[in-house]
Amino acid sequence: MKNIPFDLPFPHYIPREIQLRRLRQIIRQELSPRQRQAVEAYYFENKTMDQIAREQGVNRSTVSRTLRRGMNNLQRFLQY
Repeated sequence: MKNIPFDLPFPHYIPREIQLRRLRQIIRQELSPRQRQAVEAYYFENKTMDQIAREQGVNRSTVSRTLRRGMNNLQRFLQY
């Protein structure tokens, strides 16, 4: 990753594009394939849990648990 210059308007400002790129990188590296599929479908493709469940051939509750576990994993890497 490139260093962010210190002359930006806010001391901790990171452009949205860089934030999204870093988030997608963390999702690819730190989540299981099933968690990654569920998180990307739910948050980036705006699919419902029911749609994801049908696509993956699982119950809605399984999708809910998978999303929760994936978000818990992401939370560890997004804290600073």
